[in-house]
Amino acid sequence: MVQLFIDGGVMMWPILFLFIFGLVVTLERIYTLTKSTIVTKSFIPKMNKTLKEDGVEAALEVCENTPGPIAEIFHAGLSRYKYGVAAVEKAITNAGAVELAFLERGMIWLSTVIVLAPMLGFAGTVAGMVNAFQDIEAANNISPAVVAGGISEALLTTLFGLIVAMIIQFFYNIFTARVDSIVVNMEESSINLIDTISYEQSKN
Repeated sequence: MVQLFIDGGVMMWPILFLFIFGLVVTLERIYTLTKSTIVTKSFIPKMNKTLKEDGVEAALEVCENTPGPIAEIFHAGLSRYKYGVAAVEKAITNAGAVELAFLERGMIWLSTVIVLAPMLGFAGTVAGMVNAFQDIEAANNISPAVVAGGISEALLTTLFGLIVAMIIQFFYNIFTARVDSIVVNMEESSINLIDTISYEQSKN
């Protein structure tokens, strides 16, 4: 593998850099999205129970002690409780936009890796073919031995660029699906919170 990397020429280094960068972003996304999912599953039942049994102040305290996007949205909504349902709904909408941006953070960099890695591979392919033709010109001979090095460099950079793009694309698709799932949970939870607040305020 190391020899193949060396044979690929100078364009292999930026492809390797992109791969490492993509993996770092991928690990960060795995940690963040997994943590958000786990916290959400335990937070919502606890939140609903606290709000109904102990009131808004206790529910706010639960939100403050819980990390994650849904806790932030609930906190934003409950903090506007005394101003009415319309204020709660507006606060939830604004907080939801902020938390969605947080969930999608880093995705643009993964997209960049997916696009650039094959492009660098193709650039290496062109460079390899140029080298091959230069070798032919220098040797005044078109035997396979003369052009083998340039063609090998051309094929290897394309291969590695495509492999990097496919790996990062796989994780990108998983993260997109996970963010969509979290967003749906956020929307459903927000609707339930607004309904609960409306019901509580109607009793007063």
